[in-house]
Amino acid sequence: MNTLTQWEQNEIAKANESGKRPVVFVHGLWLLSSSWDKWRALFEDNGYATIAPGWPDDPDSVDDARRAPEVFAKKMVKQVTGHYLEAIDELQHEPAVIGHSFGGLIAQKIAGEGVAAATVAIDNAPFQGVLPLPASSLKSAAPVLTNPTNLGKAVSLTFEQFRYGWANHVDEAEALELYETYHVPASGVPLFQAATANLNPFSETKVDTKNPERGPLLLISGDGDNTVPWPIMEASYKLQSRNEGVTRVVRVPNRGHSLTIDSGWREVADLALEFVQEFATVER
Repeated sequence: MNTLTQWEQNEIAKANESGKRPVVFVHGLWLLSSSWDKWRALFEDNGYATIAPGWPDDPDSVDDARRAPEVFAKKMVKQVTGHYLEAIDELQHEPAVIGHSFGGLIAQKIAGEGVAAATVAIDNAPFQGVLPLPASSLKSAAPVLTNPTNLGKAVSLTFEQFRYGWANHVDEAEALELYETYHVPASGVPLFQAATANLNPFSETKVDTKNPERGPLLLISGDGDNTVPWPIMEASYKLQSRNEGVTRVVRVPNRGHSLTIDSGWREVADLALEFVQEFATVER
């Protein structure tokens, strides 16, 4: 069954027509694909074609998302990963893949399928086998995990919750601007899937870190991230570094979970761009 929307198919067709190396952007919880707009412009200016599919049934805009939060409910990691793999299957050139948060986990699942020329995972959600559970991460996830009924719901963060989990390394005014510009409800399911991953041998958060076709991988860690602190990224790196492919990790100091959308986004985007340029050169 084709799950791609018309606008997603149009983006894929445009990328194919360009003949350029595509870059696929994968967003995580509490954001829409439009959160990648500045990144896409940067990569396109550097000779790449870009696509940024949404998660299945994502609304067209932040305003639409806030008016109809129920559309986010019950989205699961496997379903979302399948949607992105479907988009990649339609591309004529092997793409680089860049993901943030749960999008970073999904990006690594995609790499594990052997279909990425290079992968960048930014403050990725923990996958099966990642054991650390830092206190700040538990506090960030508490708005979802403390209520079991959230398993079947879409959950919004209050500004205070967003400030702690996302915008702890920007000032109050910027934090509020980010919240008003980008924040949308999110499915509660993926957080429960991540929280129980090491108790469930069939967890959808499992990543094939051993596939020799995984390709080069860069992990980027915001060193001040409360939602995905360094111990989670360090454990992710240790598991991925067993792969025979190139595996690198970079710690960006004094950056929180909002590092892809806040005023310091370009510092992080340049790290990703340099890696993609090294391992997934522009195609002509």
